Amino acid sequence: MTKITAAITAVGGYVPDYVLTNQILETLVDTNDEWITTRTGIKERRILKDSDKGTSFLAIKAAEDLIQKRNLDPREIDLVIMATATPDMPVAATGVYVASQIGAVNAFSFDLVAACSSFLYGMSTAARYIESGKYKKVLLIGADKMSSIVDYTDRTTCIIFGDGAGAVLFEPNMENIGLMDEYLRSDGVGRNHLKIDAGGSLMPPTAETVANKMHYVYQDGKTVFKFAVSNMADVCAKVMEQNNLQGEDVNWLVPHQANKRIIDAAANRMGLPDEKVMMNIHKYGNTTSATLPLCLVDYEKQLKKGDNLVFAAFGGGFTWGAIYLKWAYNS
Repeated sequence: MTKITAAITAVGGYVPDYVLTNQILETLVDTNDEWITTRTGIKERRILKDSDKGTSFLAIKAAEDLIQKRNLDPREIDLVIMATATPDMPVAATGVYVASQIGAVNAFSFDLVAACSSFLYGMSTAARYIESGKYKKVLLIGADKMSSIVDYTDRTTCIIFGDGAGAVLFEPNMENIGLMDEYLRSDGVGRNHLKIDAGGSLMPPTAETVANKMHYVYQDGKTVFKFAVSNMADVCAKVMEQNNLQGEDVNWLVPHQANKRIIDAAANRMGLPDEKVMMNIHKYGNTTSATLPLCLVDYEKQLKKGDNLVFAAFGGGFTWGAIYLKWAYNS
């Protein structure tokens, strides 16, 4: 019996119009373009300025882009997985609202939260539903309005993050193309190094938590960087080893766009030249759950059926991992 694999058959994306450049940030905090570019590789990022629009707006736009490009009837979608670290609101799942708004009336939906690894973990989850044989079309969306949790007086975080969304459609494949293997990890040692202190059950909102800016993202940059550099490179090497892949066998590294130095370390460990590494961090910064699908959107026209892609991400918690996927179509 031929094994069912989960293949990506369409992609879509969206970023807001407003461009927050390094030069603008120079007017907000004590920083400069050279310092930001040298340490992160970021030149600009997109920001959703509308105060009445949340992550769902970004997700809907990305899903609609995919639906239009693929000429897909949203009623055929079986499941919508919403990968995000910035849901519209507590309790009510953002993905459920997104599914209804795009017309996926026959789908069930849920949110998946694993910081910057959310989309990577979502790929694994979507694949399992497809491989079960019960579900034929799974829409995975990665979206975050990071500007909603960033303190623009904190120069350690405000230079890093941007807003955006990307979506991919997973469908069954019988040609041994699609998600081939994965190596996913997590370690609670990272709980206090990349976090938001208040707003959860441990520290509910109060006037004091708001006044003390405890609802903004906090990052211990040096610790996170050190852990990310070694571990993202390690999982890339591990997934290649598990599948007997050499550097020349990998067509593309699709890395989480957190920091160019982290990406370069992973590529060097894999033996990949720059031209095999998807990179758009200079344009968008770190869009958290959206970085991986936005890479696919930007590089879609260069992808060929059968290409070997290695996805890698690292996020708060800590969460990290790598996925090996064979590309399913020519653009």
